[in-house]
Amino acid sequence: MNLLSSASIFSFFTLISRILGYLRDILIAFFLGTSVFADAFFVAFRLPNTFRRLFAEGTFNAAFIPSYTSAKLNNKKMGKKFADDVLSILLFVLLFIVTLAEIFTPYLVYLIAPGFLSDNIKFNLAVEFTRITFPFLLFVSISSFFSGILNSFNKFAAAAAAPIILNIFLIISILISYLYNLNFAKYLSYGVTLAGITQLIFLIYFTFDFYSPKISFSLKITSKVKFFFKKLLPSIFSSGVTQINILVGTIIASFQQGAVSYLYYADRVYQINLAIAGIAVSTVSLPVLSKALKLRNYLKVSNIQNKSIQLSLLLSIPASLGLIIASEEIVNALFGYGSFTLKDVDKTSNALMYFGYGVVAFALVKILSNFFFARDNTKTPFYISSFIVFLNVAISLSFFEEKGFLIIPIATSISTWVGVLIFLYFLNKNNYLLLQNALFLNILKIFISSAAMTFVLIFALEKYSIYLDYLYIYKSIYLLIIVGFVGIVYLLLCYLLGLFKIKNYKTN
Repeated sequence: MNLLSSASIFSFFTLISRILGYLRDILIAFFLGTSVFADAFFVAFRLPNTFRRLFAEGTFNAAFIPSYTSAKLNNKKMGKKFADDVLSILLFVLLFIVTLAEIFTPYLVYLIAPGFLSDNIKFNLAVEFTRITFPFLLFVSISSFFSGILNSFNKFAAAAAAPIILNIFLIISILISYLYNLNFAKYLSYGVTLAGITQLIFLIYFTFDFYSPKISFSLKITSKVKFFFKKLLPSIFSSGVTQINILVGTIIASFQQGAVSYLYYADRVYQINLAIAGIAVSTVSLPVLSKALKLRNYLKVSNIQNKSIQLSLLLSIPASLGLIIASEEIVNALFGYGSFTLKDVDKTSNALMYFGYGVVAFALVKILSNFFFARDNTKTPFYISSFIVFLNVAISLSFFEEKGFLIIPIATSISTWVGVLIFLYFLNKNNYLLLQNALFLNILKIFISSAAMTFVLIFALEKYSIYLDYLYIYKSIYLLIIVGFVGIVYLLLCYLLGLFKIKNYKTN
């Protein structure tokens, strides 16, 4: 398998999804801005969307793929039985959770956004929208199960394309609300749940060539299934540490007017790189890494580890520099229209800049976690991730009064970088980290290419600053041209230095 080719397929569909997601968020920013309705919808969407990211973006795979791969290698029927048992139990548990959430929604909203309690209108809107959106959790979690089946067969396209459906439905919801003068936030909430149903049907269809589901109501738990679910909770927490930190940040930010919206828009921008540099690379590398470990092919394990780290840094380092340098221009070009004021641009761009400092760490945590997950070790990443979240909360709460909502992206970046160092320490201590000398030379080449790209970016931003002004209507087109040109310069430099050649990312 070629890591770059597989990651490119995954990244292509992810990129389409994120572009549509930006269009969706531009429309939300235009019609809702950072209003009471926007805050209420973002809180209602935050919990099911966090679970979507936790399950759909590799976390479920981290526990499922190693166990399913092992069962398949022993016996195909055993693999089928294992998958059926997992699906049956997952469906039962999720139905129970969704039912409880629908009954106790006010308490749930209070836990997510305690700051809303002082504003009855905002709180009640959040409760109403959460009740509409929460079933999405059921559909997207089951969708992740079918994505895991596909990924275990090295089929990544359908699973990567599925999130596109959500963005299409939300864009349609906004347009219908505009045409018929409906409540934007309410119909966006309906769009979330309808998208979840459609996405599940889409993935079931593509999975039929590899697996035909059979639901069992006996719920007999075998030792393999028990072992899987024992791994799942630590896996969700550890692999999804960035998303959990964002959820914690939402809770804290709910005490400041408009802060939930600022963080949401900033989060949407940096997540596109995390999806490509972290999630795409970790998703496509986990199945082959798990199989290589099961077959005790340690040379292949070393190749996969080194190529994963290199590819992740190749994509995340320039993105991090770009977000830090051009955060204001990016937010201005993407969201600076209609109800989204100049003040909103300033607040959101500051949050994005501080998230930018952590982009490389967010991606590396996904990659380094895989080195434990592929060995069926979810406990160590769980303990490290718990510390990351604890550190994030401690920093955020200690400085929230002084720094306001901006301490949330600062704390998220700092705590995740500390987590990367701890991951590297324990990987090295357990002899799990099989690094090659060529990796360090290639990292130096990445830094050289990124530095050259940075000078080009700074020059272009200064040269065309008048075309990136808040009041200039075509600012997004100019930003797209600048980003495209700078991206080509970076990729060309990487190619000349021998970093961007497909043959270099073969895992064999």
